[in-house]
Amino acid sequence: MRTYGQRFYLKKKVSYESQKNLEKISKLNFELIHYLFDTINISLLVLTFILFFLSLDSQGKWSKTYKTLSKTKAINNNLIDYISKTEEFYISELESFNTYRKTKPKDLIYLDKIAEKKESFFKRNFKIFIKGAIDSKYQKGY
Repeated sequence: MRTYGQRFYLKKKVSYESQKNLEKISKLNFELIHYLFDTINISLLVLTFILFFLSLDSQGKWSKTYKTLSKTKAINNNLIDYISKTEEFYISELESFNTYRKTKPKDLIYLDKIAEKKESFFKRNFKIFIKGAIDSKYQKGY
C-alpha cells in the first residue's frame, strides 16, 4: 500500500489467468452484442424492403382505383347534365300545355301548292358559262 498525501491508493494484484478469462468473456460479450445488432439491422432492412414493395403494390392498386373512380365521376357528371336537360325539356313542355290550345280543322289554313320550276343540269350550267363569258370571267391570254 502506498500513500500519496492523505489518500491511500490500493493496487490490486490480478493473476494472469483471471485476466485472460476476463478478456475472453468481454470479447465474447462484444461478439454476442455485435451479432445481436447485426441480426436486428438485417431484420429491419428486410422488413423495410418488404413494406416498400407492399406499399408500392398498394400504390399501384390505388392508382387504378382512382382512375376508375375518376371515370365514374365524369360519367355521373354527364348523366346529371343529361338528366337536368331532360327535366328542363319536360318542364318547358308541361308549361307549354297552358299556353297552346288544341287546333280544330276550322283553325287550319290551306294553301295551294306552288309548282317548282325544274331546269335541266346542262341548261343551268350553260347559263352560268354564258354569264361568266359576258362578265369577262373567262379571258384569253394575259
